[in-house]
Amino acid sequence: MWLFGGGQLFRSFLELGLVDSVELTVIPVLLGNGIPLIPKFTQNAKLKLISHRVYPKTGTVTLEYTPT
Repeated sequence: MWLFGGGQLFRSFLELGLVDSVELTVIPVLLGNGIPLIPKFTQNAKLKLISHRVYPKTGTVTLEYTPT
């Protein structure tokens, strides 16, 4: 299943152990203010990097992790 939602939904699934992988794309734009990517966790979550992709034309980087 592919979960597409906000940080709070993601945090809930991760804390329940229902996340197999995490794909995070970094776009090189600084916004200054905004909503945190992921709200505060009730427990730490360690991730292991399993792949990455770099898009030199845009400076965008996609990182794929798996929970450990």
